[in-house]
Amino acid sequence: MRVLSTTDQQLHVSTISSLEIARLIHVGLLDLDGTLNKWVKDSLEALQCGTVEMSHAVAYGAYQLPSGFHKDPADRILVATAREHQLTLVTADERILAYKAVKTIDARK
Repeated sequence: MRVLSTTDQQLHVSTISSLEIARLIHVGLLDLDGTLNKWVKDSLEALQCGTVEMSHAVAYGAYQLPSGFHKDPADRILVATAREHQLTLVTADERILAYKAVKTIDARK
């Protein structure tokens, strides 16, 4: 995705993203070469990303989102993280892209 390699903004990855990748590996929907730990480390270095850790504000913010958002806990945490830290969320998830209470960039473009 070009926006990630051409931006002059600091990039961040939420720890919930690692949880979601681990879940996909666990249920057999994703296979990585090597360990998840190495893949995350290498990916963060390649993208020069910082990590946004889960906080109490994000935890309760996930269930205080303005109306109209769906129930998936991981998506709620991603949206709450972006809102709490005033970040733009890069995603291909159509439900998140359609949700107007968070700034997004379509990762499919």
